[in-house]
Amino acid sequence: MSTAPTPLETSPTPSIPEHQTSKRMGGSTAGGGNAPPVTSSKRDYKGFVAGVFSGIAKLSVGHPFDTVKVRLQTSKDGHFKGPLDCVLQTVRKEGVSGLYKGATPPLVGWMVMDSVMLGSLTLYRRLLHENVFSRPEIRRITPFAKYQDLHTLPSFGHGIAGIMAGTTVSFIAAPVEHVKARLQIQYAADKSKRMYSGPIDCTRKILRTHGLSGLYRGLCATIFFRSFFFFWWGAYDVLSRLMRERTELSTPAINFWAGGISAQIFWITSYPSDVVKQRLMTDPMGGALGDGQRQFRWWKDAAVAVYRERGWRGYWRGFVPCFLRAFPANAMALVAFEGVMRWLP
Repeated sequence: MSTAPTPLETSPTPSIPEHQTSKRMGGSTAGGGNAPPVTSSKRDYKGFVAGVFSGIAKLSVGHPFDTVKVRLQTSKDGHFKGPLDCVLQTVRKEGVSGLYKGATPPLVGWMVMDSVMLGSLTLYRRLLHENVFSRPEIRRITPFAKYQDLHTLPSFGHGIAGIMAGTTVSFIAAPVEHVKARLQIQYAADKSKRMYSGPIDCTRKILRTHGLSGLYRGLCATIFFRSFFFFWWGAYDVLSRLMRERTELSTPAINFWAGGISAQIFWITSYPSDVVKQRLMTDPMGGALGDGQRQFRWWKDAAVAVYRERGWRGYWRGFVPCFLRAFPANAMALVAFEGVMRWLP
């Protein structure tokens, strides 16, 4: 049994007093821990609080990259020559603020989403460690678990917790990302020519014409996309362990490098599913909304359309700005998250 984890911090160093290390669950930490875990769940709240600060950091660094990514993913051939051309056209026609179009939903959304995602990740790690991976018969069949301390959650367990957290947060992320995507593809510099004046107007119009199911369009695609959190959080744990054992990096530095690299691993594995998700979310909804003829009813329809239009390369359109964004945005988000986790009582 164990305490609620400080979910991403590295294992205690010898300079930390024994009475402090005994309160940590090494299995839930990225670096693992050697102290016998103690039963408690009073600190689960920390992941939810720290996640708010993670969301703020992620938005500040990452939103311009995200705008370029979405526009490249959804624009017609020839509209942009590449990521740099997309940036230049956007700034020239819409100003620098054009790169932050649709920022309000994720500003609020990422604060909530990262709070729910990282908070639930913290909770699921503890529950998996206490109820699943602490059992010897499970440890014996868990990949690579024999190389890790019995009192730690194995890297495979971190990956499973990532899938569970990704599924949980998808119910918040789907409508936020849906509204954000529709705002990001409004190219008119003149606000009066845009279909939506802002996130509230967009949400209101979708709800009025298509109901709650319309707002949640792309939910299944969102859940599938976030199932790749397995690779993100599994890789984060592996990298954190290796850096702790083989380098002299400080804890914040480990958080930064492991967070940035693991985020890039996540995007390499998940990017094609994100392209399909964005096509679904930016597809005209039709009907009373008056935004055009609906093309895709199912995830498969959008996936097939991407392939027919551009072949396999279509699934990687817009990958460069996404990949460039992944490291700084997520590295800073995890540094902020970890710092708050260590600061909270």
